Amino acid sequence: MTRPANGFWTQAAQDPDRDILIAPDGERWSAARLHATANQLVHGLRAAGLGPGDAFAVVLPNGVEFFTAYLAAAQAGFYLVPVNHHLVGPEIAWIVSDSGAKALIAHERYAPQAQAAADEAALPADHRFAVGSAPGFRPYTALFDGQPTNPPQDRTSGVVMNYTSGTTGKPRGIRRPLSGKPPEETHLGGFLGFFGIKPFDGNVHLVCSPLYHTAVLQFAAAALHIGHPVVLMDKWMPEEMLRLIDEYACTHTHMVPTQFHRLLALPGEVRQRYDVSSMRHAIHGAAPCPEHIKRAMLEWWGPCVEEYYAASEGGGTFAPAADWLKKPGTVGRAWPISEIAIFDDEGNRLPPGELGTVYMSMTAGGFRYHKDETKTRKNRIGDYFTVGDLGYLDEDGYLYLRDRKIDLIISGGVNIYPAEVEAALLKHPAVADAAVIGVPHDDWGEEVKAFIEPAPGLRGDAALATDILAHCGRVLARYKCPRSVEFIAEMPRDPNGKLYKRRLRPNGSG
Repeated sequence: MTRPANGFWTQAAQDPDRDILIAPDGERWSAARLHATANQLVHGLRAAGLGPGDAFAVVLPNGVEFFTAYLAAAQAGFYLVPVNHHLVGPEIAWIVSDSGAKALIAHERYAPQAQAAADEAALPADHRFAVGSAPGFRPYTALFDGQPTNPPQDRTSGVVMNYTSGTTGKPRGIRRPLSGKPPEETHLGGFLGFFGIKPFDGNVHLVCSPLYHTAVLQFAAAALHIGHPVVLMDKWMPEEMLRLIDEYACTHTHMVPTQFHRLLALPGEVRQRYDVSSMRHAIHGAAPCPEHIKRAMLEWWGPCVEEYYAASEGGGTFAPAADWLKKPGTVGRAWPISEIAIFDDEGNRLPPGELGTVYMSMTAGGFRYHKDETKTRKNRIGDYFTVGDLGYLDEDGYLYLRDRKIDLIISGGVNIYPAEVEAALLKHPAVADAAVIGVPHDDWGEEVKAFIEPAPGLRGDAALATDILAHCGRVLARYKCPRSVEFIAEMPRDPNGKLYKRRLRPNGSG
């Protein structure tokens, strides 16, 4: 069935009774209900004093409230500031203050850190709202009480302002200019076409990672705007994901390699219990995917397993399964609106095959780091920007990543790329997760240290460490092998698979 796909609001007017959102508890939301709720939130935030160009922050789990906030911001000219709900009070306070958020909406499960953040940021008591109950916060419903469900006047496009993860220093907001146009006249979901995903077409999008993550919200919102029902998971669990794919015939989702690894660890009988043949696009990014894990997923799920490379600042590249099988290890070629270039440390553009820093440019939209012109200028060469990844292009324009500059280990003058060592460690059956860093060494400058999360039911001890190191010796050159192993209960990753290596370093740096 072919229908126009000019945004959620138009679709809601044309087909109001269509189920468009399935909440984590299974409740179905029609387009009309979601539309009305988002309209009320705009009226409520305007009544609280927000106008075009103003920001509000949310500390929310995956749920209807997150989508309502997104749709409200997108049609009222607000900046929506999603906050990682794993952050503690002072970290949230920094984002609330730095963004200039005039209101904070938090869920009761994050009440302690939200309250501490609101206090530290000196946010007025009448601009704090809680889904559920939280001390010092007004009920979320106060934003809706007495507000009309009709669309607001003077509708104008708003945007999401994500904050970088802050691997070094304070996180910075990625601020894009407002277009001043009605939302229907902006680019709504078209980028999914880069991946071959069409409007409507029987598609169902599954959200299996937190919506505070840039790509997760972007993929989910784009799906909504081009007519795809969206199924929400609150907390990701491997078997539950398979069940939802089976139950709702989900066709596409955004994933990270850690999820692949944990899906593959499920017993064979559990994996075979669910039908995943509806999947057309299991698009993964955010972290390097070890080759053996990618091949295992392709064998199980088929050619729907596709890879991309991008950043919160923009992107990017795309590698369909056929391209990856032809060129294993690639993250693909540039999107139609992007260009990829490799530069050395002196700013010289490098030819194919030479390793350097990966830079990207986009023809659609620009950004600045909020209140940080130094960082904005520092990470650019002309129209290109970088997030510090190392890689090279081949003769056909396919990008291959090596690591981030900050994670590169230099031992005895030789470069060691942690992703390669981590991929080797993950091949050991006793390893559930792995991370590698460089630690100081008197003679070599640095040596390789491995952090290992043992597989369920196994205990990290000296015998297991010896076995893991022996395994590395069989699959890696000696200079790449870890010199020590430390076992930890859980790797410091966020639910999107991003690894915070600074938490593994003795001084918490980097």
